[in-house]
Parts: sequence; C-alpha cells; structure tokens
Amino acid sequence: MKIIEPEYIASLFVKRKQDSHKGDYGHALLIAGSLGMGGSAVLASGAVLRSGAGLLTTHIPKKLYEIVQISVPEAMCSIDPSEDHFSKAPVVEKYSAVGAGPGLGLAPETVTAVKDLLDMKPGKLILDADALNILAINPKLMGLLPANTIITPHPGEFDRIAGLHKSRKERIESQKKLSEKYGIIVVLKGANSTISLPGGELWENTTGNPGMATAGSGDVLTGVILGLLAQNYSPHIAALIGVYIHGMAGDIAMEKFGETSMTAGNIRDSLPYAFLSLR
Repeated sequence: MKIIEPEYIASLFVKRKQDSHKGDYGHALLIAGSLGMGGSAVLASGAVLRSGAGLLTTHIPKKLYEIVQISVPEAMCSIDPSEDHFSKAPVVEKYSAVGAGPGLGLAPETVTAVKDLLDMKPGKLILDADALNILAINPKLMGLLPANTIITPHPGEFDRIAGLHKSRKERIESQKKLSEKYGIIVVLKGANSTISLPGGELWENTTGNPGMATAGSGDVLTGVILGLLAQNYSPHIAALIGVYIHGMAGDIAMEKFGETSMTAGNIRDSLPYAFLSLR
C-alpha cells in the first residue's frame, strides 16, 4: 500500500496558464438532489466550483431549482421533467465529466434513469451515495460502468455492493478485487480512506479527522473529484488529489470549528485554503 504524501499531490497539481479562460477548465455535469435532499446538490455543486471547474451544470428536479440557483449562483441548472426526483438522464456528450448520486433517492424512475446514464457511457464518471445504492440493488449494472469510473462508497455502501465484511482488512481486499474485476477506481471512505486502481495499486490517505463524519461530507468529496475530472485530470489522479484535498479541507475546518461542531459546509468553504496548501 502506498501513502499519499503532500509533496506527491503538489507535484500532480497543474498550474493555470496566464491566458486561460473558463473553457479551458471543463464543463462538469452533476446529477443530484431530490425533494427533501436539496442540500446534497448545493454542497456538491459548491465543491465542484471550489475545485476549479470552469463551468458547472447541475441537473435537479423542478422543485429544487430556486434553492440551487440562489445557493450556488455560479452553477447553471438542467431541470428534470419530474417535480421531486431524478427521472430522465440528460445527454452527456457535451460535458467534460459527469457525477451522479448525492441525494438522488431510490424512486423507480431514478433507478431507470441511472441505468440510462450508464448506457450513455460518459467518458469520465463518478458515482456516489444513492447511485451506489442503485448499483447494490441492481448488481448487473456494475457491468455497465465505463472503464475508470470512480465510485466513492462509505463502508456501509461498499458492503451493500460487495457483501458483508468482518474487518477493515477484509474490506480492503474486496475493494482491490472489485477494482480489478470491473476496471474501476474505488474510493473507500473513512478514517485513512483507501483508493484502489484497476491495475491492483492501492493508496492510503493521511489527511482528515473524525469531525468529517458528518452529513454531507461525502457530497463535498464527490464535488471535489468531479471538479478535477472536468479539468482533464485523469481519473486516478483526480481521485488521489480529491481525497487528499477533501481531508485537508476537513483538517483546516477542524482548526476553526472543532471536531464536534464542524459541518460539511465548513469543509466545502475550507477548500480554497486546502488548495493553497499545495503551493
């Protein structure tokens, strides 16, 4: 197992050119949110933009439109036909990278829409939260995942996909096998998150703290990685930088708010200082 070191992450980070414009940094599509779970779309959208994506379109149900437009004015919105859940996948061809899952829920139409999204074979894809629960309910969908898709399960979500495990060691072994079997990148979240690559390589993160065990933290991670994917970082590099930066932002937030009181919004808002630490 390799350890993610700050010097290595800093070496991977690409400095912006003086004459660049927003089109140089990609257009991300985030599919997130359902009625009662609008915060997931807001948190993840903010993290995409804080992580440097040039443009972001967030696909949301109609009833979340005003919430997202007011909370994240920098994001454009794609409006789903459904009032309260994800029911129809937008065409993904024009987007640099696609992320789906935060706050989607498990409505039957949402399950079908996730399958339709996978059938479109996005070039760069990250799945989290309810998108992973849909994979667990429909294991055959695992075979539709494009090569180097990133999935970001916490231990409970991972066990729903790969079966119950008795220990962290056992779960990490299954993580490696899952990456190799399906040609995907698995970010197994938790203390010292581990990242497994299709070729058998395994990395362990060292940033982060117990205060990050809070609602919405995973949505922020999804946004960070999606923002990096949109900027044309390769999937495995986006996963490594994303996990490290997310944990660093959590450490910065802990210094200000403490482990007990920090929120996912504090983590999102600490991302600029985490990226500055790479300089």
